[in-house]
Amino acid sequence: MESSEKPRMRNDLRSDLKAAPGAPAVEWIVSDGPTDYDAAVAAMETRAEAIAAGTAAEAVWLVEHPPLYTAGTSAEDSDLRDARFPVFRTGRGGQFTYHGPGQRVAYVMLDLKRRGGDVRAFVAALEAWIIATLDGFNLKGERREDRVGVWVKRPDRGEGFEDKIAAIGIRVRRWVSFHGISLNVEPDLAHFGGIVPCGISERRYGVTSLVDLGLPVTMPDADIELRKAFESIFGPTVRADSIAVRSAP
Repeated sequence: MESSEKPRMRNDLRSDLKAAPGAPAVEWIVSDGPTDYDAAVAAMETRAEAIAAGTAAEAVWLVEHPPLYTAGTSAEDSDLRDARFPVFRTGRGGQFTYHGPGQRVAYVMLDLKRRGGDVRAFVAALEAWIIATLDGFNLKGERREDRVGVWVKRPDRGEGFEDKIAAIGIRVRRWVSFHGISLNVEPDLAHFGGIVPCGISERRYGVTSLVDLGLPVTMPDADIELRKAFESIFGPTVRADSIAVRSAP
């Protein structure tokens, strides 16, 4: 017998993923300067394991990377057009993406069991987080059911044209998330030319940034809006100095 239940659309999923009242605040960590990618992955994995074991608090870690490409678990080799920067094969979901200066990468290490245990709802909440952040700059970001990430319409480029302003790629282990999102504040958009970003090659879909759209946004400006929007969806945060594993409060 065929089910009459319609598949859940991300627009229909809950985007409020706050933990239960009284849960410890999420540590909010900002690293200055370029962060080595391999070191970042190792630190994330260590912290995620500690969160799963109950020995560390949840955390969001904001970094910038030197120019590099990462390939997710669905990446096609043919989407690497020009390996002009180091390429890292990583365990996150998704395809090829670029990281570099001027792009804010937010690594999100949350215990999803405390937040409903629904991975699709978590992805929808990450999109809602980015959309709320952009709203702080009076910019309308939108999700697309057939494309993960956040998009802005570009009628100035033609009917049906859209640009991606933020990407999402996560991994979940023992119900703890890691990897996360990347928001284009002011990266060199030409650097995306070495890949087919997220496997999307149609001419009407491109890549943009806040500054490319004419918004004079600095990285600290973006961080303020990211934190405010995060707390509205995931709950309170507390500033921490580093990603080092500490005992949970």
